[in-house]
Amino acid sequence: MDPNSTFDAIVFPADDRPPHVVPLMTSPISPPSVGQQLEPYRCGRLPHPEVYMDYIADQLGSWRYHLVEALDGMMNKFTTPYIFFYPVLSRDGMPFPVNKCIREIQGQMFDDARAWRGNLIVAKYHDTDYSAMIDASMADFPIIKNYLSTHLAPS
Repeated sequence: MDPNSTFDAIVFPADDRPPHVVPLMTSPISPPSVGQQLEPYRCGRLPHPEVYMDYIADQLGSWRYHLVEALDGMMNKFTTPYIFFYPVLSRDGMPFPVNKCIREIQGQMFDDARAWRGNLIVAKYHDTDYSAMIDASMADFPIIKNYLSTHLAPS
């Protein structure tokens, strides 16, 4: 595998642009590492969603992730789960802007205090063990939209 492999991911920009597919760069990380036990690193690759996060600080810990393994009411988990990457630390210490696209998706459920902020990057994994990333596509959009319509941002 190429040292800097890319996988298609979906970006939900915070501004007025529509969601679209982008190449999410990953770089290899050396096993074994305690950090590889966390889902984004089990596949031996470090994702770089910060490339698509406007105003993010240039330091470790500037973004976090949230796993999406099922929709409400599902009896089984997705065989190919999703991971949402979102910014938490801006360059200037100011809060990120509310994500307008997700605000529109949430409609009446929108809560400013628990709003998704900044650009949201959604990637997809091959299996529930998070052993490999795979390409996401706009065909995944309805599932992601369904999840976002009923879930506020992690606190």
